[in-house]
Amino acid sequence: MLKPDMIVNSIDLKATIKSLKEEQDYTILLDITAVDYLQYPDVTPSRFGVIYILRTSDFKKHLTLKTYVNDTTLEIDSITDLYYAADWAERETFDQYGIRFKGHPNLKRVLNHHQFVGHPLRKDYPVTKGQICTETEDLMDEMVPLLKRKGYSESDLEELMMLNIGPSHPASHGTIRNFVAMEGETITACVTEIGYLHRGFEKACETHNYSQVIPYTDRLNYCSAMLNNIGYAKAIEDMLGIDITPRAKMIRIIIGELSRLTDHIVCNAANMVDLGGLTNFWYIFAPRDKAYDLFSKLTGARLTNSYTRIGGLEFDLYEGFAEDLEDVLKDVEKAIDDSLSLVAHNKIFQDRTQDVGVIDAKFALDAGITGPNLRAAGVPFDLRKDTPYYGYENFDFDVVVGSHGDVYDRIMCRFEEMRESMKIIRQAMKELPDGPINVDAPGIFLPSKKDVYGNIEGLMNQFKLTFEGIKVPKGEYYGATEGANGELGFYTVSDGSGTPYKIKCRPPCYYALGGYARIVEGNMLADAVVTMASMNFIAGEFDR
Repeated sequence: MLKPDMIVNSIDLKATIKSLKEEQDYTILLDITAVDYLQYPDVTPSRFGVIYILRTSDFKKHLTLKTYVNDTTLEIDSITDLYYAADWAERETFDQYGIRFKGHPNLKRVLNHHQFVGHPLRKDYPVTKGQICTETEDLMDEMVPLLKRKGYSESDLEELMMLNIGPSHPASHGTIRNFVAMEGETITACVTEIGYLHRGFEKACETHNYSQVIPYTDRLNYCSAMLNNIGYAKAIEDMLGIDITPRAKMIRIIIGELSRLTDHIVCNAANMVDLGGLTNFWYIFAPRDKAYDLFSKLTGARLTNSYTRIGGLEFDLYEGFAEDLEDVLKDVEKAIDDSLSLVAHNKIFQDRTQDVGVIDAKFALDAGITGPNLRAAGVPFDLRKDTPYYGYENFDFDVVVGSHGDVYDRIMCRFEEMRESMKIIRQAMKELPDGPINVDAPGIFLPSKKDVYGNIEGLMNQFKLTFEGIKVPKGEYYGATEGANGELGFYTVSDGSGTPYKIKCRPPCYYALGGYARIVEGNMLADAVVTMASMNFIAGEFDR
């Protein structure tokens, strides 16, 4: 049975985590979530357990720690003074489960609206019960204390201009509301509100079998849906203890890196538009569309592909795939060169991007920021290198890092990461092995149509897998892959049935956006827009 690495008494929780951070180098808080064991088949010390996922500063190891909270008080110590990332992580756990974190500076809802009654991820909350928000929240309950901590008096507040950026604004790159206090053109304080696109991904997972969850993962970071498919499927496969075929691994690498390309193209193209450079947008968006044509030909869908299966893939590569793929890569290469020719030595572009929206490396780690946003700050964390999977250790590619962590570094890092992804894809195509794309496991993978229609065993197997789902061994497990925006993790709890007891997605965008308000303070309003674009917030991912 898969279990968390540590289980500690709630009284000792904070001291234990502090010790892990200071003495064992677990300096990164990846995520916090809770589990409601109300309907779990095993007896637990209390109804709710809180899960903490930590990572070491060398990025080689992660640790899952669980503590049970008192059923009467539902209280536990906050660790916001140990990790900046704990702010939104604890707010989400409170919002979804009702766990109260003592000492949290602003324990309020974050994904569900302020009029929401109850806690939706509790097992006794009906999945069909929706609640409508009828009143806007002014966010002054967050803004005023923030300004007072910065030294502003009551009379000073009257001199500031309060301004909303989003949620219904093209510059907000998704349904994000940033409420800012302005001194002239400079942002002196910022409060971020999300939840406008929250659709209850985790609650929906609890009412569908493991295979039926795959289309839901498409809608997380919809700019690179394949990487979501791969990350989720790999986590479940790890719990099942199965190793997919060599051909399936290589194809997942190829389509995953192509998805990374399309994601980075969207980010940089949109950023160029915000900077006033529409020509760059057309240069690099055209090959993205060609890549989507390839995805459509391979999977039957352009954007949300649902291509992976637990234990393999839906389809093998079609005849002529290699030629179509090379055409896409050549177009992307030319598009990168054409786009950079317009901006690399452009004084306006450099003035608008250099020393703007700087993310300090130490703050990025404290806030749980990963992926290109962290690498641009000079930290070479990439799960493909640090904890490689699918044979990434056998590929010749570099981890691209910046030096200053500004908008310029983030744009250039993504351009260079696109080149590295193309290197990986070409190496993978050369080494692509023959053989099956799916594991030979009747309890995991659907039988062929020939067997379904030709013998009773195949028919029965099809029926049981479709209606009962894949029986995942009882236990709890955290698995992570390198998504387009950073560490994409899935904490899964299985009760031994074919339906997940709980799935928690660790979305990289969520923690990057949690740090955004601090990053834009002291910048001008126009710079806040390009900073947001360069950090590539995807609403489907952070809202889920």
